Amino acid sequence: MARPGERAEPVLHNRLAVLRAERGLSRQGLADALGVNYQTIGYLERGEYNPSLDLALRAAEYFGLPVEAIFSREPFTPMSAQLYGGSSS
Repeated sequence: MARPGERAEPVLHNRLAVLRAERGLSRQGLADALGVNYQTIGYLERGEYNPSLDLALRAAEYFGLPVEAIFSREPFTPMSAQLYGGSSS
């Protein structure tokens, strides 16, 4: 059991902020598209909240990407490293 102030579940890393920025979406715009409160988007982006499976699938469908391209249990390699072959360390 988690102590007060600790998360009971592991952090789920995500690329929501990057995807929003690429598409010029506000948190409110993404929230409206996914049917959630805009604060939920902020909590997700900061890693303070893990999405339900349903919400993760809705996000994947909205962005037209596989779920694992948006959410991961491991930190993502920076996109610049993936695109330009740079080192992530």
